[in-house]
Amino acid sequence: MTSLQLLQSDYKKYKKYGGNFISIVFFTQGFWAIFQYRTANFIYRKVKIPVIRQFLLLLCLIWQKLIETITGISIPASATIGRSFYIGHFGGIIFNAKTHIGDNCNVSQGVTIGVSGLGERRGVPVIGNNVYIGANAVVAGKITIGNNVVVGACSLVTSDVQENNVVLGVPAAVVSNKGSEGYI
Repeated sequence: MTSLQLLQSDYKKYKKYGGNFISIVFFTQGFWAIFQYRTANFIYRKVKIPVIRQFLLLLCLIWQKLIETITGISIPASATIGRSFYIGHFGGIIFNAKTHIGDNCNVSQGVTIGVSGLGERRGVPVIGNNVYIGANAVVAGKITIGNNVVVGACSLVTSDVQENNVVLGVPAAVVSNKGSEGYI
């Protein structure tokens, strides 16, 4: 998908949740952060002329810091996020620069996706498709979150989560295998 198609899929997801053009574009902080990320990620991936690339990435970094200050959402240009990404509420959302998130995922306020671990276990999570991450959850380390997973609010996930599981707690433990249907 092109960057424009990705942004359109994000916008359609916001509309699905009941927004209209005015409310999404002008009043939805999560969409502002996604729009800034999609623009910066396009430049990060596609612009190859070094001087132009560095200048544009500097402008995007300033824009990212402005969005981060206003919304509390930090999504670096180098992160990889699939289509139809949705941020349910603004505030306290921090993604590592190497974050990888699949298609059709929802993230709530206060979510951190970061680096953790020692030695071979040090790294950043790979998050599958159709994943819902609840408010104030932390997903950290060189782990894999499978497709159709729900990470409950205030959970700490530091180990792999198989597909269709619901995890909750500190440390997160499987509480169900019903998956994310109905959450996404």
